[in-house]
Amino acid sequence: MMSKMINEFIRDLYKTNEFIPLHAPTFDSTEKAFLLDTIDSTFVSSVGKYVDEFEKRVANYTGATRAVATTNGTAALHTSLHLADIKAGDLVITQALTFVATCNALFHLGAEPVFVDVSANTLGLCPNAVDDFLEQHAVLSEQGCIHQKSGRRIKAALPVHTFGHPVELDALISVCEKWGITLIEDAAESLGSFYKGQHTGTFGLFGAISFNGNKIITTGGGGMVLCNDAALGDRIKYITTTAKVPHPYEFYHDEAGFNYRMPNLNAALGCAQIEKLDTFIKSKRELAANYKAFFYNSIFRFVDEPAHAKSNFWLNAVLCPDQETRDKVLAETNGDGVMTRPVWRLMHRLPMYKNALRGSLPNAEYFEAHLINLPSSPVSV
Repeated sequence: MMSKMINEFIRDLYKTNEFIPLHAPTFDSTEKAFLLDTIDSTFVSSVGKYVDEFEKRVANYTGATRAVATTNGTAALHTSLHLADIKAGDLVITQALTFVATCNALFHLGAEPVFVDVSANTLGLCPNAVDDFLEQHAVLSEQGCIHQKSGRRIKAALPVHTFGHPVELDALISVCEKWGITLIEDAAESLGSFYKGQHTGTFGLFGAISFNGNKIITTGGGGMVLCNDAALGDRIKYITTTAKVPHPYEFYHDEAGFNYRMPNLNAALGCAQIEKLDTFIKSKRELAANYKAFFYNSIFRFVDEPAHAKSNFWLNAVLCPDQETRDKVLAETNGDGVMTRPVWRLMHRLPMYKNALRGSLPNAEYFEAHLINLPSSPVSV
């Protein structure tokens, strides 16, 4: 009965009896005009006016000194970690409750994740859990923060602003400073989210954003690296552009760079989309308020924004009283054409990360068993 009420409520919100996806992009004539302009220009690959313009608009919106476009969010993360000097054998503290790209970016550098629990309030990396893990398992030396048992260096912390809800950044920054580790933000889901008035992705050495088709704005596929150092911004641009030394016609590359350049076609889509970002966020926050009111005083608990934050509510979520209820709601809503989903399988349950170091993960395990994501496309934009 509860599943039927949820379905009816969601269908009333979206005013349709057709299939309702979890998160779909919203386009109008602006996107078409920009794409046609790009096609007419013939500059459809990595060189073109829209790439520069999109980078400028994202930097202005987030307050970052530089924003550099990439092919996708994983490429943005990979580049950020590479430029933070994360190397083979290094350890990086992150959360098991995340999309697999967070860990894959580490894997392809030869580094390994260390899984620490998430906060019950933010669903993101918990500063207290990080500090507790390090107190128990690490020591500070001239070489940096060292994992005592393995002797390997813990180089960085990589929090995820899960579903667009900012982590407790002040406390996490303090822990990172205490232990001499670099903060890099996986802000893939949090464009338009602010922590105490400052945009996510601008607190760490780097922040990585995604513009995948299901994100709050999309370039089809695409990502962005944010940083607050102009020289580092130049370095990001250089390394993602195959490390080619500028020359009118010679091809000389002085290091092994990445071909992570965002095509002009994708950037054109991004320029059109970012014009509507504030409208999308307004709509999504209204949608979240409707969900919150609907689930109030029910057996479900709506996942609200933390007190310190203004969230973009990229994906709305509720917590079920038990896993049996979760599974029933998932089956019945999807069976009726309303897309819901569980949270990601925890990373240490995947074969490639099953042997990763980890602390106790009670909150992450609770969310894995109880959480459902709800349709979150902007309504009436």
